[in-house]
Amino acid sequence: MISDLKRHELVLASIAQSITEVEPFVCAVCAELEVQEELFGNILVALTEGVNNAIHHGNALDPAKSVHVQARIDGRILTFIIRDQGPGFDYNNLPDPTSPENLEKPSGRGVFLMSQLSDLVIFSDRGSTVEVQFRL
Repeated sequence: MISDLKRHELVLASIAQSITEVEPFVCAVCAELEVQEELFGNILVALTEGVNNAIHHGNALDPAKSVHVQARIDGRILTFIIRDQGPGFDYNNLPDPTSPENLEKPSGRGVFLMSQLSDLVIFSDRGSTVEVQFRL
């Protein structure tokens, strides 16, 4: 059975300062589900990266656009869904941040980190929606 954690929905303005709302949101969800500390850290970093990408790249820091974040639990799978109002992106053709020519670049690691820290990352809506899953 899929259950929405209704108290755990977040709508953010697409401004850089909104990223500070991610940690209290993740804390509330993880506390309710009694998530272990190591997994909490992975969730926090992955969600921060996803929301940061949605704000900066998806919505291009347009304060008239918002980012929606929702938590769902299905058995032992915790899923966070991040939606922006941007045009999407080609998530199948991202540069490899671990290749030598990209190591010194200051950005381009968000999707890589999300995929390394979570159990599954699924993009949809041309990349403007991402589901980040964690096994509890």
